[in-house]
Amino acid sequence: MPPFLRAGLLTASLLAASASAHFQELIPSSSLVTDQGPAELELALTFTHPMERGPAMAMGQPVQFGVLGPAGHQDLRDRLVLHQVDGQPNFLARYRITRPGDYLFYVEPAPYWEPGEGKMIVHYTKVVVDAYGYQEGWDADVGFPVEIEPLVRPFGLWTGNLFQGIVKQDGQPVPFAEVEVEWKNDGSVEAPADAFVTQVIRADANGLFSYAMPRAGWWGFAALLEAETPMTNPEGDKVPVELGALIWVNARDMK
Repeated sequence: MPPFLRAGLLTASLLAASASAHFQELIPSSSLVTDQGPAELELALTFTHPMERGPAMAMGQPVQFGVLGPAGHQDLRDRLVLHQVDGQPNFLARYRITRPGDYLFYVEPAPYWEPGEGKMIVHYTKVVVDAYGYQEGWDADVGFPVEIEPLVRPFGLWTGNLFQGIVKQDGQPVPFAEVEVEWKNDGSVEAPADAFVTQVIRADANGLFSYAMPRAGWWGFAALLEAETPMTNPEGDKVPVELGALIWVNARDMK
């Protein structure tokens, strides 16, 4: 192979890798706690590429990690335990549910410097767990600067159900926001082309987006917005900031 062609292919490969969608995962061991199920949850916090099954990126100590439940906000940062994923530091946590309610677990990770894209990344992420059939409060806002408000109850969903949400920034809908969607691949699916890895949706003029989940498992919805104020990267330069509003939703096959 001619050297110039080899260099071109290498450059294209590096660009493709840097363009892969980053998703902050916040995955509980179950989206439902029932009378027959365990009351203790394990939550995995991983910054990765879900559909491609990695590689994971290094997470710094989260700025916020907590739950909004029947008792209000609870800070859970003291429950975070370092956990290696692909040789990179990520986190696990445990939480025991003792009363009925809808529990909105959330994380504001430390800003992540992505040199391939020349920007800092902060993905404000949440997931809802329903306990003992309470089914109220699942549409509450955590209070993040960017957030997805679910219009569909984000648990107890069948494969093929339509999930809808509103992208909001500073509490207001964001017209025509771009939303990336990825499935947390369990290894059973190989994307036939790069275009199948990340699904891309454009919200409407009211910030509303819709997506029908075609397979059982965890689905991440990430609305990507640019912050008004830049951040300083590790080299001391002022750079743009990608603010991600993420919500994770689980679908099950109807058997």
